[in-house]
Formats: sequence, C-alpha cells, structure tokens
Amino acid sequence: MAAEVLSRGGAAVTVYDAMPSAGRKFLMAGRGGLNLTHSEPLPQFLRRYGAAEARLAPSVTAFTPTALRDWSEALGQPTFVGSSGRVFPQAFKASPLLRAWLRRLDDNGVRFAFRHRWTGWDGEERLTFQTPNGSQSIACKGAVLALGGASWPRLGSDGAWVDLLTARGISVAPLRPANSGFAVAWSEIFKDRFEGQPLKGIALSFGAHSVRGEAMVTRGGIEGGGIYALSSELREAVIADGKAMLKVALRPDLGVEELTTKLAASRGKQSFSNFLRKAIHLSPVAIGLLQEVAVAEGIQLASLSPEKLAALINAVPVTLSGVAPIARAISTAGGVTFGELDDAFMLKRMPGTFVAGEMLDWEAPTGGYLLQASFATGVAAGEGALRWLAFSPR
Repeated sequence: MAAEVLSRGGAAVTVYDAMPSAGRKFLMAGRGGLNLTHSEPLPQFLRRYGAAEARLAPSVTAFTPTALRDWSEALGQPTFVGSSGRVFPQAFKASPLLRAWLRRLDDNGVRFAFRHRWTGWDGEERLTFQTPNGSQSIACKGAVLALGGASWPRLGSDGAWVDLLTARGISVAPLRPANSGFAVAWSEIFKDRFEGQPLKGIALSFGAHSVRGEAMVTRGGIEGGGIYALSSELREAVIADGKAMLKVALRPDLGVEELTTKLAASRGKQSFSNFLRKAIHLSPVAIGLLQEVAVAEGIQLASLSPEKLAALINAVPVTLSGVAPIARAISTAGGVTFGELDDAFMLKRMPGTFVAGEMLDWEAPTGGYLLQASFATGVAAGEGALRWLAFSPR
C-alpha cells in the first residue's frame, strides 16, 4: 500500500522482499477466505484496537473499511458482507486480488527485488541487503519498513528486524503471539478421540470478558475464533500467573431454569451421555469436555443435581497452561512503540524512515481488523514518505 501511494505520487519505488515472490503472508491470510475488513460502524470498529485505538484511529479513519472495499473493487474484485459482518472479495480467495494489485503496481512503475533480505544500514547510512549475489548497499531518499511481526516466519516475517532497530535506540515492545491457541493438559483418552473436533455454538469467558463463537480441540490444547477473541487477556494472564482459567458455556442459549428443567427429566434406560445428547443436544466433543473436567476434579456427573449440572455445563472450567508458539500464531502483539513515531509514522530518531503494519505495537482480533489496520497504516506511511520527499533538504 505504501508503494502504491508513493508511486501514484510520482516517486520511484522499489519493493525489497526477502521471499522469492510477493504477498506470501497475504496469500496465507486468504487461505480460508480473504477477510479484508469488517462492516460494523466505524466507532465500534475502532474500539477493536484496544489500547492502540487512539494511535490507529487517524489512519483507519482516513482509509476506512469502505475505502478498502472501493480499492478492491477498482482492482476488479468486488466484495460482499458475510453473515458475521466480515467482508470478503467475491472471489473469496486472495490470489485474484494479489495478481490484479501486482499488475497495477507494475503499471505504476513499481519495481520488485526478491530474495533481498534487509540486514540494516552500512557506515554511510545506506540500506544493506543479503541477496543471491552477496551483500548489497542501496542509497535512497526515504524508506518504509513493513516487515511484519514474527508469526509464520517461513513466509518471511521472522522478527529479525527487532535487533536492528533496538541497536539504533528504537523502543520495541516485546513481540508476543496474538490470536493464538493455548496449551491444555488433556488426558490421552480425550485428545485421542477429540483432536481436531470443533466446539460449536459455545460462549467463552475470562474475567469480565465474554464472547460467543467456536473453538477447536487440538492435541496440545485449544484454538479457534472464540479463543482468539480473548487471546490478549488470556495471554497476559498466562504470562503473569503461569495459567489462566477459561470458562466454557456449552449451551449459552439456554437459561439456568430451562436447562435445569431439561436435565431434571427422567433418563430412563439411556446412558448418561445419550441423555445429555438428546435432552440438551450436546455434541460428543462437548460431552467429552464435560467428562474430561469432571474426571480431573473428581466429580461424578451422574450424581450431580440438575441445578449443579446445569451450572457446570454453562461454566466448564478449562485450565490453560501455556501460550502457543509465536510462529504458529495468526498475528503478533508488540512492536515499534508509537512514542518512537511522529504522526506520519516516521521514526523520530531516523528522519526519512517510516514504519507500517504489524511492525507497530498493536493487536486486534480476527475479523478483518488486522488487514484493515495494515492497509491503513501502509497508506499513512506512504503519504508521510511522499511529504518527506517533497520537503526533504536532501
């Protein structure tokens, strides 16, 4: 996005990419459908950025979700709003949009240099790169750093830039996994039977935070959209205390009284599992989770009163004992602190060097918020760099 803004403004632009081709993480983001942005009202949208809202609001307000949808349509990829309010290209995948985007950048004169891994600056303040032909130094009038966080490093964003910037005195908040899964010490029986199975139609809560959504049982823990929505709070608790207690409501659509009434019905000759499946429509994995927790806490489910069983079903405690590795997280928290930047996303300590995207110290839940802020800060950094080129004494 920065390259597009700069080239449109008349600058000569080269994109240096460590990978053999462009947009590899963009393509990964669209593997299950490219969620470009979200359709909710802008004030609510901005609140999704939490502590970084005030610093991201100007760029997202300048390049709104509507503007992003218009940009996609101008590239021949009209969008639609899904049932959850998320916005996708009609083609659904990322590849048609990326191909059209690269064609337009090429038409604008943007040059790409692949297999060029940035390694910092030389003694003359030129950018240095490791390339197939050895080390190279490149002089430029302005640079936009958009090197991503540290999730999915095989796609290029390995966080190696942190040491390069901190060596220059730039403050960087530690990179941490965001929108990540968590470790749970499941029994062998539970994970052998239910690994890869989804818990649907549930509610998840931690402290004062609660969300509706889904979760997926993994061999080593739990992940999924509902987990990601709470991952920031859960992560900080695990880091601080070594664990976090997640509560899972298996039938959040049923009130306590209604659930108790259904559980008070005669079981007859049914097994307890069949009774739960038929009486309150619990899935096998939900019943398995209930039994997993009961065994761990020494509870006989069948001996519980309907009231106590109802309470447990809608507040199943799951102890999270660790955070999934950052390499497997969807995104990254932490990064260059906003205090290091001016309003144009330029580093105060390094005039002419701008920073955008996931390198910055912010995080957001899945749902289109991650890409939207990355696009918007790319636009803002590109516009800032254009102004720098126009007024720079160099």
